Amino acid sequence: MKKGKAIIFCAPSGSGKTTLVKHLLSTKSDLGFSISACTRDRRGRNEVNGQDYYFLSIDEFKQKIKNREFIEWEEVYPGGYYGTLKTEIERLWESGKNVIFDVDVKGGLKLKEYFGETAVAIFVKVPSMEELEKRLVSRGTETEESLSKRLYKVKFEMAFQDQFDVVLLNDDLESSYLKTEQLYEDFCNEKLEIKEKPLYI
Repeated sequence: MKKGKAIIFCAPSGSGKTTLVKHLLSTKSDLGFSISACTRDRRGRNEVNGQDYYFLSIDEFKQKIKNREFIEWEEVYPGGYYGTLKTEIERLWESGKNVIFDVDVKGGLKLKEYFGETAVAIFVKVPSMEELEKRLVSRGTETEESLSKRLYKVKFEMAFQDQFDVVLLNDDLESSYLKTEQLYEDFCNEKLEIKEKPLYI
């Protein structure tokens, strides 16, 4: 199998990592999105199976765990499983594309370990907890209870940022777009210099 590169984006919910990933996908034709498998319900009518996620039942997901079909998987919330299927990476690399991931922090660190030098792991950092809460509330998809759980998880995930290759501060979207484009080009052309990890940009 032809092997490409792996670009791993991780961050707490609401940090804007998905927006940055979608921007890179729209500007870089040699990039393919790794579609994660999950057991959560779809958010409204906008999410499409096989495009946003592979939506599986808990039983289906557990069977794939048993069959060792995942590179990594995590029970992010009780009964809420997420994972990266081996067949998904094979599909993208076979088509000649580099793979970009939009995953949670623990999953991202597992992917970084799995792919080694062929990957760059990027932690997207929010300017403040207040800003993050505002972004999550503006989605209109959170209940008071789910918002409280997410904010608790954010504090936990922020503790892992030093284990990533790059920490990107997403305080201005246009600036972040430019930073991610440059980061991708430098990494693919083997010009990315990280003297001390993480590299803060």
